[in-house]
Amino acid sequence: MKNLESKLDYKFLEITRLRQALTHRSFVARNGDVVADNEQLEFLGDSVLSFIVSERLSRKFPALAEGELSRVRSRLVSASHLFQVGQKLEVGQYLFLGRGEERSEGRTKPALVVDAVEALIAALYRDGGLIAAENFVDRFVLPSNLKAATKELVLSDYKTALQEMLQADQEKPPIYRVVAEKGPEHRKMFVVEVRIAGNRMADGQGSNKKRAEQEAARILLETIKPRGR
Repeated sequence: MKNLESKLDYKFLEITRLRQALTHRSFVARNGDVVADNEQLEFLGDSVLSFIVSERLSRKFPALAEGELSRVRSRLVSASHLFQVGQKLEVGQYLFLGRGEERSEGRTKPALVVDAVEALIAALYRDGGLIAAENFVDRFVLPSNLKAATKELVLSDYKTALQEMLQADQEKPPIYRVVAEKGPEHRKMFVVEVRIAGNRMADGQGSNKKRAEQEAARILLETIKPRGR
């Protein structure tokens, strides 16, 4: 745990808080009342993380609409992103696990790692207040270039939503292709088509290829949803 404290650049006033954040219920089940598991801390950490990310985004990007802020936040607090945070910190190697989880490679399970990251945020909050939790989020959760990452997440949202929907239906991913370029060079507009299973489904226009792809995905999503998707 001292090694983890070094990575975090934070020394816990109550080391039991850090231990609890790293303790899976399978360890408690085998070791009685040695220490509580991390489930309540995980619950608290999820809320603390959401608050900090919301505060950072709304303060830094006052011009973004609520829906756009919500979509960016959902990506930054998603399990896939937090799993990457946990991997970077090698959280899995510090977990207290029962024998069953050890045998089933619990230290590499995304769910266990993500739960521990959220619990760790709560442990920092309880031990050092909001500042300690904010320092963790700023260093490990938020991208180093938050402005560029936010712009990319906003632009990619409809494309991502379309791809995830198709994956859920076990369909092939969409294919985007530029079919036309309009206007003078300094004000060029791109027209992009999106195809699914070889069928042309929608066209979108934009000042660059990415925006045109985004618009095509948005239009297609709007036409699909009324059909019961």
